[in-house]
Amino acid sequence: MTKQEFVSEVARRSGLSNRDAGKAVDAFLECVTDTLKGRGEVAFTGFGKFSTANRAARMGVNPRNPSQKVQIPAATVPKFSAGSTLKTAVKSGGSSY
Repeated sequence: MTKQEFVSEVARRSGLSNRDAGKAVDAFLECVTDTLKGRGEVAFTGFGKFSTANRAARMGVNPRNPSQKVQIPAATVPKFSAGSTLKTAVKSGGSSY
């Protein structure tokens, strides 16, 4: 599903116009992004939690030259942990939202 398809589905389910649903989706994404930039987390009970994780520095292999080793620096990366309700809905193939 693309972002535009998602916005259209939010508009259909909420009764909002596509423009208002697009603004709501953009605001949601900005809020999550800004919170993660500040090393915070966003949790939705039953759905899941957006957070950040620290990835340690490590040695890697250059895919174009497998004999060449490269140092991959440490990084902070986004992470999503699915909640129990979302996991159950996906396993059963149904929708509980």
